Amino acid sequence: MIEQAVLAAFLAFCRIGACFMLMPGFGSARVPAQVRLFVAVAASLALLFQLWEEIAPFVERSADALALLIVSEILIGALIGLVARFYVLALQFIGAAISLMVGFGAPGGGIALEEPEPQPALGAIISFSALLLLFVLDFHHQIVLALVESYRAVPIDTLFNARVALVNLADTISEAFFVMIRLGSPFVAYAILVNLAVGFVNKLTPQIPIYFISLPFIIAGGLIMIYFAIATMLSLFADGFYPVTLGR
Repeated sequence: MIEQAVLAAFLAFCRIGACFMLMPGFGSARVPAQVRLFVAVAASLALLFQLWEEIAPFVERSADALALLIVSEILIGALIGLVARFYVLALQFIGAAISLMVGFGAPGGGIALEEPEPQPALGAIISFSALLLLFVLDFHHQIVLALVESYRAVPIDTLFNARVALVNLADTISEAFFVMIRLGSPFVAYAILVNLAVGFVNKLTPQIPIYFISLPFIIAGGLIMIYFAIATMLSLFADGFYPVTLGR
């Protein structure tokens, strides 16, 4: 009985721990590995009692079958964590693009939360605000609920399907970037119009370095747009999280 409980806990940890290691927030490079490990272990043990009937019948198998189940469980958990992480990475991409389009994209100006590499300060502010909003709205509870439901949608004896996983990842990336392009479209229009106007003025007065004179005004205009648009951007980002990542 003890051996069965240990094996069941380990199988639960394979799926739940793999998800927690990759999901946004908990899987951040700024979170120490020990903290991530302890959180994953605690969540696995807490959910094991609810998932006992779905996990325990499959632990009494041969060593080869258990090894196959372990690999499959790790891949399934990683898939659930990746679909959520890709959505946040898409926001980091559009945040960096917005920083460049408003002329405030100096590299190394901000500290990235999800990755060890630095990112523009404006993009870091947008990424941090969005991730904080997701935690305030309990997105991590939705991911835990998705993990619980995954044992009914994809039981342990149903091994990892690489084709379905790739389709889900591709659909998530496509839908996430469509959402982010819509969020960043005002800044794309702003960048095109402002730079086109600056180019025309520069052609009319080639003796004056219009680009260097206009840069502070471009940055100021972009920051004013951010001031009025960031609330709507974050709201639309939060609204699209569940349908894009966990809604299928």
